[in-house]
This record gives sequence, structure tokens and C-alpha cells, in this order.
Amino acid sequence: MSKTAELHYDGKSYQIPVVEGTENEKALDISRIRAESGLITLDKGFKNTGSTESAITFLNGEEGILRYRGYAIEDLAEKSSFIEVAFLLIYGELPTTEELKDFQERIVHHTLVHEDVKSILDGFPSKAHPMGVLSSLVSSLTAFYPKSLDPNRSKEQVDGTIIRILAKLPTLAAWSYKNRMRQPVVYPNNNLDYCSNFLRMMFGLPTEEFDVNPVVSKALDKLLILHADHEQNCSASTVRIVGSSHASLYASVSAGIAALWGPLHGGANQAVIEMLEAIRKDGGDISKYVAKAKDKSDSFRLMGFGHRVYKNFDPRATIIKKAADEVLAELGVKDPVLDIAKQLEEIALKDEYFVARGLYPNVDFYSGIIYRALGIPTDMFTVMFALGRLPGWVAQWKEMRENNEPIGRPRQVYQGHTRRDYVNIANR
Repeated sequence: MSKTAELHYDGKSYQIPVVEGTENEKALDISRIRAESGLITLDKGFKNTGSTESAITFLNGEEGILRYRGYAIEDLAEKSSFIEVAFLLIYGELPTTEELKDFQERIVHHTLVHEDVKSILDGFPSKAHPMGVLSSLVSSLTAFYPKSLDPNRSKEQVDGTIIRILAKLPTLAAWSYKNRMRQPVVYPNNNLDYCSNFLRMMFGLPTEEFDVNPVVSKALDKLLILHADHEQNCSASTVRIVGSSHASLYASVSAGIAALWGPLHGGANQAVIEMLEAIRKDGGDISKYVAKAKDKSDSFRLMGFGHRVYKNFDPRATIIKKAADEVLAELGVKDPVLDIAKQLEEIALKDEYFVARGLYPNVDFYSGIIYRALGIPTDMFTVMFALGRLPGWVAQWKEMRENNEPIGRPRQVYQGHTRRDYVNIANR
């Protein structure tokens, strides 16, 4: 028999079913509580509320576990590719050789965007934040593919939309960078792999050959894998709730990009570099800022250390640290900001204060270092995050639609005025 919990309220008792996940996670199913008792639950930020049952990603912050469809992130980062992981997240299983080949070829055939998109891009000032540009361009795809708006599309039509957004987002992301730099856009070269093609569109020029460094391309591929999904985070939840209204995948992903834009979510690696810049401008005294971080009365916080979900260590950080070291060694970058970063890393990994509190360098710390070393501006960091998170957003949207989940509609506890009589303006 299924387990139940019991709620006692106002002289009555109510049975609450206990739902158990495949990794022994337990949840109280309160979907009938309001109908039976008139009560709702209050959980600000939904920190303790499960909005869905999902088979995509398992995350255990206490033990530092992250798995996509049951596969450990460590194995995927070492043995897989970003395109293969995207297939896994979206379709549920690792692809066969033929499936992966077909998937890659279909993506390659859709990397170009309509020329009219350039007209939209040209309308943005160079100071426009690349995330705002990217969100707008993704939303504009609904105009070029109006059939995507049909909530009753066939499986083949939905699959076509999925392929298009996977193919076109690197192009749009690179073009948002070109807009910021006021450089001419570079069209995709479909002889290159996913990451190499993106790097060429980012840093190349239309009239010049651009050789992609394989160490850099490999590091970026690994970063995208590590960012591909992270359970029901702010942006994934946004994609699901927007999609629950039967909005198109393009509109839902555009909303996810907007949610990721915030500094409390996708902007964390940008905050890391801004903190390091501030330390450098203040003379580069590491010990001063370490002391400030330890002082509870000081408002200063070390960005990129610890994690609100992972309590002991971020499994992604261990993986990407190696890639960061390889990129710095390969490029031979001499940068005082990155020197400060390496000094802070050494202190955090050894100082008892940081070790005891789990304030280890996290994936945002190392990704910020890599992007800085590549010469990517800080306001492009979140765009890079969006590029990696796309397969997760697609998988979350697809799962929600296939499960016929209802439209998202949270409740509230009203704390405003009770009924008041209207007062004519002359008497106010």
C-alpha cells in the first residue's frame, strides 16, 4: 500500500498521499488539499515544492550528485559530446551511431537563419545587452515559423522545431556578440562541429580564415555538457510554466533566456569576473578580501564559491577545473585578473574556514575563468550559459507537453486591504 501522511486541521483529518521517486525522494501530494480542506500551502520561491514529476535530471546537493537520464555527469563529460548529451536529454536515451549521425546532419542543415533576422539585429544599438538581443531574436523565430504556434502540431512538426532551435541558437548567440562588437556577422560553416562552428562565428571575420583551437573547442564542449540541465531551476521552471499555456517552443525558450539573464541565476559567472576586477582595481590584496569574506558584519561575498544546491562540492567544478587549467596553459594568457582567481582558488581549497563551510570554487568560478581567457566580454557569459542550457530547456518543455500537464497557476495568500468604498477624487 502507498504511504500517507495525515493533516489535522479544525477538528478534521485529511490523508495526504506520499509519492516516492526512483532515487527514494519523498513528496507529499497536496493536489487535493484545497478542494478537501480549503487550505493551500505557502512556500515562497517554491523551495520545498515539487511542481512536476520528471525523468530528465537527478540532483542530490547533499552528496554532490548530478545525473542526466541516469548517467553520471562525470561519465558524460569525459566520454560524450554535447550533441550526444542533447540527444540524450531530449529523447531519453543515448543515440546509436546512425541516430547520432542523422541528428547531427539535421542540425547542420538548419544553422542558417532567415536574412530578415539581420534587419532585426541591425535595429539594436551596440550597447544592447546580448541576452536581450538573444531573447528577442529567439522570440522572432515564431514569425518565420508560424506553424510552431499550433498547439496541436504533429510529432514530426515538433521535432522539426526542436532541430531548428538547436541549430539556430549558436548562430543567433554569435550574432548577438557581433552586434555588441559592431562587426559584420559570420555565417555558419557546416563542415565544422557544433562548438568549432560557434567559435568561428564568434571570433572570425567574413573575409578571413579562422582556425579553431581544438583545446578551446573541447573545453567549450565540456562546459556546455555541464550546463545542459540542472533540474527545476528558475529558467527551466519558467520554460515549463510558459509552455504549459501551450506557447511555442521558441516563445518558451525566449522566456527561459530572460529568466537566466538575472544575476542570481545565469549571471553568476559574470559576477565572478566583476568581483575579481574590483579586487584588482583595489590593489589586488587577496588577504584583505579573504578577511572581508570571513567577517560576518561585512557585506562582501566571494562570488563563485559554494553553491545553494550543492552543500559539499559541485561535481561539475571538479571536471571543469581541469579544462580551465588546460585552456590557460594552451593559450598562455597573462592576465592579472586571472592571477587573482588562481590565488583565491588555492586559498579556498586549503583554508579551514572555507573547507569547513563548503565554500569551494564552483562551476561558475571556473567557467568565468575560461570565458575571460578566451576574450569573451563579461556580458556575453550568460549567453554562453544559454547555449549550454538549451537542450535541458527543450527536454523540460517536451516532457511537460507529452505528459499533458495542466497550465501552471500558483496560488497566493492575500495580505492587502479588505473591501473599501470608492472615494470620489474631489473628496480625497
